[in-house]
Amino acid sequence: MLLKNSFSTALVALVALADNACAKHGPFGQRARDSIAKRSTETQRSAPKKPSTDFRFLSNDTKPYRVHSLPDVHFDVGEMYSGLVLIDKEDDSRGLFFVFQPTLGAPVDEITIWLNGGPGCSSLEGFFQENGRFLWQPGTFAPVENPYSWVNLTNVLWVEQPVGTGFAIGKPTATTQEETAEDFIKFFKNFQELFGIKNFKIYVTGESYAGRYVPYISAAMLDQNNTAHYDLKGALVYDPCIGQHDYVQEEVPAVPFVQANANLFNFNATFMAELESLHETCGYKNFFDEYLVFPPSGIQPQKSFNYTTDAKCDVFDLINNEAMVGNSCFDVYEINLMCPLAWDVLAFPTGLGYQPAGATVYFDRADVKRAMHAPANITWSSCSNGPVYLGGDGGPEQEGDFSANPIEHVLPQVIEGTNRVLVSNGDFDMIILTNGTLLAIQNMTWNGDLGFQSAPTTPINITLPDLTWGEVFEENGMPMNQGQGIMGVQHYERGLMWAQTFQSGHMQPQYQPRVSYRHLQWLLGRVDKL
Repeated sequence: MLLKNSFSTALVALVALADNACAKHGPFGQRARDSIAKRSTETQRSAPKKPSTDFRFLSNDTKPYRVHSLPDVHFDVGEMYSGLVLIDKEDDSRGLFFVFQPTLGAPVDEITIWLNGGPGCSSLEGFFQENGRFLWQPGTFAPVENPYSWVNLTNVLWVEQPVGTGFAIGKPTATTQEETAEDFIKFFKNFQELFGIKNFKIYVTGESYAGRYVPYISAAMLDQNNTAHYDLKGALVYDPCIGQHDYVQEEVPAVPFVQANANLFNFNATFMAELESLHETCGYKNFFDEYLVFPPSGIQPQKSFNYTTDAKCDVFDLINNEAMVGNSCFDVYEINLMCPLAWDVLAFPTGLGYQPAGATVYFDRADVKRAMHAPANITWSSCSNGPVYLGGDGGPEQEGDFSANPIEHVLPQVIEGTNRVLVSNGDFDMIILTNGTLLAIQNMTWNGDLGFQSAPTTPINITLPDLTWGEVFEENGMPMNQGQGIMGVQHYERGLMWAQTFQSGHMQPQYQPRVSYRHLQWLLGRVDKL
C-alpha cells in the first residue's frame, strides 16, 4: 500500500479496501488494489421526520448505552443506543459493537439488521454514510439529516462483525461463515434480552462481502427454529459475493461491461480490440453467451481464477489499470467518479496515510468514542488492518473463510424459508458486476427450479405518490415536487426479487438512496412491487 509523493500520482496508487470487495487476493482484495476512495454527495432538500421524545427501549439496563448526542452533529439524534454486547455472557473477552436506532414513525415490532462487508469493514460506514438518520458524506462540511433513512420505516441495528472489525473486541479465530454466524446469533440473542425485544420480525440486510454474511446468518436463524428470538422474515443483499466471484462475477462479464459503458472508459480502438480478443480466446464469451440466458441452459461448470497461471486472461485488472491512465481518480466501486477526490471523514480507504492537515477519523476521536460508549483503547478504522478469517495460505489468499458460496445452499434456504429475499446490483459498480450477479442467480436452484425462468424486464419507477415525501425543486421561482423516474429493472420469481439499479455504484443506499428506500419498503412488506 503505497502513497506517492505528489497528490496527482497518489490518486493512481490509492487502494480502495474491501468494505465493498469480495475477492480475497490481498489483505482486503487485490481487485481493489488500484482503486480510489469513493463517495458522492447527495443534496437533500426535504424535511425528515422529527424524532419522538417517547423512548420505547429506554430502561435501567439500556440507559448506559443511550447516545445523548454526537460531536459535530448539531441536531437532536433522537432515541439512539450504542456499545458492546458480549457474544457469550461467560466470556467478557469477545463482543460485537452496535448502533441501534428505533424507528422515527409509529412503533413497529420488527428489526432490520445492517452489515457492511470486507471482510473486516465496519457497519458504522452504513450508519454514517448510507442509511442512517444523518449522513456525513466525503467533502462536506458537516452531517446532514437523511430524508431516506431506513429508520423512517423500521428499527435499525448496525453491527460491527465479525470479531476483529471496528470496535468489536476479541481475537479473530474463525475460518468459516458458519462460525461467525454462530457468534452473531449468540450476540443478537443477548442484544434482544438487553433491550427487551422478543417476537420481533427480523430482516437481515447488507452489501458486498455481506453477500456471504447475510445468507449464512439468516440460515443460522432459521436453523434455530425459535421464532421468539429468530423470527426471520426476509433478507436483502446489495452487490453481493454470492457465487464464483473471481470468475463468474468479475472476469466473465468484464468486457461486456466496458462495451456497455464505453463513454466512461474512453478506451482507444487498439485496446478495445485486445480486450475483445481475450474475452473470446479465454472462454469468457462462450460462458457468457451460454449461461446468461432465461431460462437457464443448465448448471454452470465450476471455474475459479488463478492469478498466477491465468494472468494473461486477467481482463478485469487490464481494464482497471488502463482506466486509471485516462482517469487517475477511477474507482471500481463507482466508475463514473472523476477528480478531484474528497476527503472522507471515515478515512476510506484505510491505511493509506492521506489526511488533510488537522483532519481526524471521526469514529477514532476520543470525544466520539465517549459519546458512543466505544472502547477507548481501540484504534478504529473503516476496514480491519488484519484478517478477520484465519487459515489463508499467506500468499495471494491471506483470508480464510472456507465456506461454500451462498448460492450452493444457504441462500436457497433463506429464500425458501421466507419467500422475501431481494438481491440487487448497481450498474456503475465494477467490483461486483450486474451481469455477474445475474449469472450467479442463474446457477442457483431454489423452490424447485434453476434460476429465473424469464428475463428481468419490468421497470422500477420511482414516482412521487409512492414516496413518504418528495424532494422540492424550484421552477420559475415556484416549488415543484418531482419523482425520480425509471431507475432500474425488477423481477420476482418464487420468493426472490431481483433489482437492477441504474446510475448506482457499489454502495446503493449512498448512491441511490431513494431507490434503496423502495427496496426496503418491499422487503418489509409495505409495497408489493418496486
